[in-house]
Formats: sequence, C-alpha cells, structure tokens
Amino acid sequence: MRKLIYSMNVSLDGYIAGPDGAIDWTVPDEELFRFHTQLIQETGVHLCGRRLYEAMVYWETAEESPLVAEHVKFAQIWKALPKVVFSTTLESVVGNTRLARDGVGDEVSRLKEQPGKDIAVGGAGLARACMNLALIDEWRLFVSPVLLGGGTPYFPRSENKISLELIETRTFGSRVVYLRYGRVSDGL
Repeated sequence: MRKLIYSMNVSLDGYIAGPDGAIDWTVPDEELFRFHTQLIQETGVHLCGRRLYEAMVYWETAEESPLVAEHVKFAQIWKALPKVVFSTTLESVVGNTRLARDGVGDEVSRLKEQPGKDIAVGGAGLARACMNLALIDEWRLFVSPVLLGGGTPYFPRSENKISLELIETRTFGSRVVYLRYGRVSDGL
C-alpha cells in the first residue's frame, strides 16, 4: 500500500502562511530546491487543494521561460507527475491533472490501494481533511527560521492524539530544517 505524505514549508511557530496569506518567506535556495526536486521524483501522485494548485500551475509552462537547469528539471518532473486537485470551485485544470469532486476519504483510499510510488498531499485544508480521516502516514516539515505570529497552521486542531516517530532530519545552508516523521503503529 502506498503512503500518504504531508509535506509543506512551515514557520518555526507552526504556520504555512502568514496572517495575510503570504508565503514569500518559503522561497528555497538552490540546495533546498534540489532536495525538493529529488522528493518530487520519488512521488507517484500529488494531491492539491485549489490554492496550492493555483500556486503550482506556473510549473506547467515554466519551461517556456528562461530558467536555470535545476528549475527546468523540476518543471519537467512536475508536468509529468499525475496530480489530483480537490476543488468545488475550479471549472478545469491543465496538464497531467484531474479534478476530484468525490469525497476526500474515498478518493485517497482508492489511490493508496493502487500500486506505485507514494502520494504527496499539500495545502492546509486538504491535509486537514486527510489528517482528520487518519489517512496521513508521514509528515515532512521544512521548518523556516521565521516567526509569523499567526496565519494558516500546519497542524489542524484535533481531538485525537497521533503518535509519531522521527525518521530523518537535515539542516540546509539556508537554516531551514527538514523533519520527517512517521506514524507510530497502534501496537508500538
């Protein structure tokens, strides 16, 4: 069974976007960008909410702009990657992307049962829905050394405790710290 991985940039105080929705503090340096490219190569399907899809749609045509080689590589990988966008307001999507209007639980459960590489989920609302349905198997936080004081939280409020184990850490030259956690099975 494929794993569902929630991967996002997060401020040190736990937000993925500031109070005004700004994410300008999340721009990766080249080292971190290469790491993101490596992770996306290891992904079989990427699930997006509407806002994340709208931010990432740039990469569908990015190759038409002058880009450094690493950005061209990312754009090529992103374009080829199957994507599913959960939205009730979008009319259409582009590229190797489809709209999902079914329930998140049913759609994600079907995808997890299929063979292939793991599934990434991005966007706070969609990740919150997946977390509330206990569908997320792994959390990947890219912790930026910034305090936003408020905004969109990485972790939603939850009535349920989720026990995690640290799998990997890495510190980048930009002072971003990568934390990778997996769900501890109930028996442990």
